Amino acid sequence: MSEIAGIVFAAGRSTRMAPRNKLLAPIGGMPMIRRITAAILESGVSSVIVVTGYEADRIVDALNGLDVTIVTNPSYADGLSTSLKAGLEAVSPTADGALICLGDMPEIEIQVIDALLAAFTGRDAICVPVHRGRRGNPVLWGRNYFAEMIALTGDAGAKPLMARHANRLIEVEVEADSIFEDVDSPADLARLKQRGANR
Repeated sequence: MSEIAGIVFAAGRSTRMAPRNKLLAPIGGMPMIRRITAAILESGVSSVIVVTGYEADRIVDALNGLDVTIVTNPSYADGLSTSLKAGLEAVSPTADGALICLGDMPEIEIQVIDALLAAFTGRDAICVPVHRGRRGNPVLWGRNYFAEMIALTGDAGAKPLMARHANRLIEVEVEADSIFEDVDSPADLARLKQRGANR
């Protein structure tokens, strides 16, 4: 069984939701960031790291009682790549890979995460969920890509590396629209609440 760390990004400024921090918005009776983190903890990952930055104290309060490692990214304003670096550098040296999770995807299902873990073939694998021909999140990256991921800059994640290593990509078919459902705007949040965010 591979050792996989879950990394949850919770450092962003929620600029399109300002002045509200979307990660603290209640979904299904709990803050969004707690909802997704709790789901990841229930999956087969070995550990969970939450990367904080903007309003870090409030994010930590929302996660109170959960068995997670908190990593603060002082450079969060410089973009997503800085949170990726902070999270990866906190991963155990014995881990075989990292599941990269966005903190604003509160409907992600445990079954999706476990399907990615089951498809993982080793440290040179990249496992991405696919539904109806579309790729989504989260993505499971083998340790062999950590150095390249840490070297990324700006407000972008590791998606460009998928094209570079297309021959190592493992597409995992799932029956879940949740792999596309992130919250970027008040309209997104309202839609989730209207639907009841049932999982």
